[in-house]
Amino acid sequence: MKFKIITLFPEMFDKVFGQSMLWKAQDRGLASFETIDLREFGLGPRKQVDDTPYGGGDGMLLKPEPIFAAVEKAKEELPNAKVVLMTPKGPIWDQKRASEFATSGDDFIIICPHYEGYDERILTLVDYQVSLGKFILTGGEIPTMAMVDSIVRLIPGVLGGETSAEIESFSDGDNFEYPQYTRPEDFRGMKVPEILLSGNHGEIAKWRAANAPTKPSEK
Repeated sequence: MKFKIITLFPEMFDKVFGQSMLWKAQDRGLASFETIDLREFGLGPRKQVDDTPYGGGDGMLLKPEPIFAAVEKAKEELPNAKVVLMTPKGPIWDQKRASEFATSGDDFIIICPHYEGYDERILTLVDYQVSLGKFILTGGEIPTMAMVDSIVRLIPGVLGGETSAEIESFSDGDNFEYPQYTRPEDFRGMKVPEILLSGNHGEIAKWRAANAPTKPSEK
């Protein structure tokens, strides 16, 4: 699976994509990542990528010309790739969509907006709009990192255990993963539940099902 990420800040991705499961996915040939510097497609000697909005208002909008040019350049290598726009206007990302993307067989071109927003005409390029939640960030870079991580770790062969992704929180609707413990059995008077030490896998499965949270913790 190939990802091309259009951004004004390509250096933000270097460390993140070179670590942990994202690095492992690349090392195993299961995913690849490339950043495309939107500034390279800017207009004029100053490589302008933004301008003031028609009708007035605060802030600057990304111009359509650089984004169209960057997407068209990315499509030269990935003509069938799906284009994703990170925007608070989109549907909120969840585990179900991450799984769908991971198993789709598609490659992805991701646009990271910045400033106050973008010229609405770029939506003609877009297959999916994605929001990370009901809050505003400075740009689309951090949401893109989170979304890509959630997709790549679900690609078969990236995680270690065959069922690792299947038993995680949100893998079955809105359910959360059950509580887990490791050694030592007794830490500062806090003991591992006896049932988990019993070796009775049927009873352990029942305990886990009964103790899996059904809503987020309030602290």
